[in-house]
Amino acid sequence: MNPVSVISGEGPVILGQPHSGVYVPDEIKALLNERGQALTDTDWHVDRLYDGLLAEATIVRADFHRYVIDANRDPSGASLYPGQNTTGLVPLTDFEGEAIWNTPPTEEEIECRRMDYHAVYHLTLASEIDRIRDAHGVAVLYDCHSIRSQIPYLFDGKLPDLNIGTNNGATCAKAIEEAAAEVCAASDFSFVVNGRFRGGWTTRHYGDPGTGVHAIQMEISQSAYLETEDAPFAYSKAKAEKLRATLKDILERIECFALSGELNGADDD
Repeated sequence: MNPVSVISGEGPVILGQPHSGVYVPDEIKALLNERGQALTDTDWHVDRLYDGLLAEATIVRADFHRYVIDANRDPSGASLYPGQNTTGLVPLTDFEGEAIWNTPPTEEEIECRRMDYHAVYHLTLASEIDRIRDAHGVAVLYDCHSIRSQIPYLFDGKLPDLNIGTNNGATCAKAIEEAAAEVCAASDFSFVVNGRFRGGWTTRHYGDPGTGVHAIQMEISQSAYLETEDAPFAYSKAKAEKLRATLKDILERIECFALSGELNGADDD
């Protein structure tokens, strides 16, 4: 099985989807405990949520589950949020802090997964970024995520509906961050910029405005588009259609900036 799916578009925007896949090879699934095999920490239906919102967007999707290896973590294993609870390159616990493995992977097994899955995803993503930048002079990576709205192990209280992350403005031109925030502010959804989620490794690794690559992460509370945040995590068409309209506006605004030439040579000021 190819661990990565790609839809190559001709526009300047790339939709990264590192956490919506649910594929777990049988030999790895056998090592997970019952809690792990539930795959609760999936970015449920994110591929469906963004489907068709931007006609010429490129999509790079990890089809493997984050419990196999997390495509949005530093391959060195360094923490994204030092001092805060989080999950690692190969998570040993779920988002509740509970163990997910009967037999945790060894360092050798983690390295094999890094090469077979994580590296393949990022080689693919980097190739698409280069292709788009060559065509347009700029590329905008919009990293698509979702998470349950209340997870005490990871954050206090209830997460806003829409969580924009740019690593405090470092990963994209200010115009992109402002465009996303302006659309959110005009919507009925709550939002925050660089709150609990400031952008994962993907956003921070690729976002380098001075080289023409801009990156922004959107973390969505699953209460905004699921029937319920418990199994079976059913997609709510009614909720999702309202959310999709806001996401479409954000993506179209970002695309317009990229096509206008305003981002060429933009830095992170």
